[in-house]
Amino acid sequence: MASGGIGQVYGHTTNPKVATGDGVAMAYRIGADIKEIEFVQFHPTALYEPFASSTFLISEAVRGFGAELKNKSGEKFMYNYDARGSLASRDIVARAIDAELKNTGENCVYLDCTELNQADFSMHFPTIKNTCLQKGINVQNDWIPVIPAAHYGCGGIKVDKDGRSSINNLFACGECAQTGLHGANRLASNSLLEAFVFADKAANKSAELIEQIVLPINIPDWNDEGTIISKEMVLISHNRVELQQMMQNYVAIVRSNIRLERALKRVKLLYDETEKLYQSSKISPQLCELRNMITVAYLIITHSLQRKENRGGFYNTDLV
Repeated sequence: MASGGIGQVYGHTTNPKVATGDGVAMAYRIGADIKEIEFVQFHPTALYEPFASSTFLISEAVRGFGAELKNKSGEKFMYNYDARGSLASRDIVARAIDAELKNTGENCVYLDCTELNQADFSMHFPTIKNTCLQKGINVQNDWIPVIPAAHYGCGGIKVDKDGRSSINNLFACGECAQTGLHGANRLASNSLLEAFVFADKAANKSAELIEQIVLPINIPDWNDEGTIISKEMVLISHNRVELQQMMQNYVAIVRSNIRLERALKRVKLLYDETEKLYQSSKISPQLCELRNMITVAYLIITHSLQRKENRGGFYNTDLV
């Protein structure tokens, strides 16, 4: 299993539209152990675009280069939360922005690059500069609107050092797996370590075992007799948006027991509605993705309720 991330479960994510947690959901449904799925890392500075399904990431290196986070009034608000200001760690910066947005009612904060050496900025961050220009933002004169976005799932299908899951002959690597490499607060770019190292280990172990595996025969063909082609795609698209908004508001950077409990009730309603549609309709990618997203949301919520301490990227106000 190398199915990628879960970011599309949230309303704001840096992940592509296909990152709907399919591998985690499928593995869970056949009984695989899922671990630490509640640890979702939010990148603090994604370009704010209200209706984008996937947001453009403004690298942390820009803040390392000297850019400052500001609110609408121009205040360098990060110093109210951490002595390192805009250079604090991802989890702290993401929580600070979340608090700032809740306190002010604004939709975003801003990254000010206007006081930086523009020639050096262009040399180090040409993609960021050009993308902003395409969006009508000139970093030499304009502040970049940013918002935290779901970026990386630290947990997933529990695997051992060879990439083996708890299901016989099922291996997993990459973001769908819980390898233990990330701990509670993933470091930048160590997804490459996870993908390459565990892909290599899983491939080598699979090569050792492949001749011993007896595959079942006489697998019946898929039978969708009695189902119909659904003409109600609006039910799927509406439930997807509702799920994303609910997860963004209740189960994102800062959580609480009451929000998690409300989210659990709502995700069960979405599950019931979607299962009825799944049982009566010919399957489609959109329906399968929604079903998998709901499963992943359920796992994040229930694991969050079970966790009894704040650590790294996980923060529940009732545990402070």
